[in-house]
Amino acid sequence: MRFRQKQLNIMDNKLYKKAEQFVIDSFNKANKPQGIKHFLRTVYWLKELDPQADEAMQIAAVAHDIERAFRQNDVMENIEKLSYTATEILRPHEERGAEVIAEFLKKQNADDQIIAKVKMLVSRHEEGGNDEQNLIKDADSLSFLENQIDHFLTVLVKQDGKEKIRGKFDWMFNRITSEKAKQIARPWYENAIKKLD
Repeated sequence: MRFRQKQLNIMDNKLYKKAEQFVIDSFNKANKPQGIKHFLRTVYWLKELDPQADEAMQIAAVAHDIERAFRQNDVMENIEKLSYTATEILRPHEERGAEVIAEFLKKQNADDQIIAKVKMLVSRHEEGGNDEQNLIKDADSLSFLENQIDHFLTVLVKQDGKEKIRGKFDWMFNRITSEKAKQIARPWYENAIKKLD
């Protein structure tokens, strides 16, 4: 039994590494490499919040925003008109991202249970739901507040205005479920609001 578990862990690590490389390659090809650190740090924060996070959770964490590398025009048009947190943006982002990573995992001959779990996690990584979806959401928020603030303040505030950016910062902080994650995030969030004002 121990040998089999050890063998599965080795295989699992290989699947995660393939998913990570797929994400990196997809964002480089889409000419959006600035997001890669965010994805890798989302995995880091997931492991900080739950050291026992399984392979499916780690794959979901690294691939949660994969839709952005394949973004369609309808989402781009909505982003220009609506807030970053509008349902018309979030739902297609989650659902299409879940489909993209599921298709990739199928091509890797991944186990059906892993594919289903990754798909379920990515399909609700913005709003959360069950405990594992909430963990992905919280890790995403931590990584965003740690790594994306400067991009929003230096690039996107000129394009979208302070009010829209403030809404994004507030939402990313307020959606955090875990008290531990909230404590880690608070200084980044407060600093971001100070810089924005």
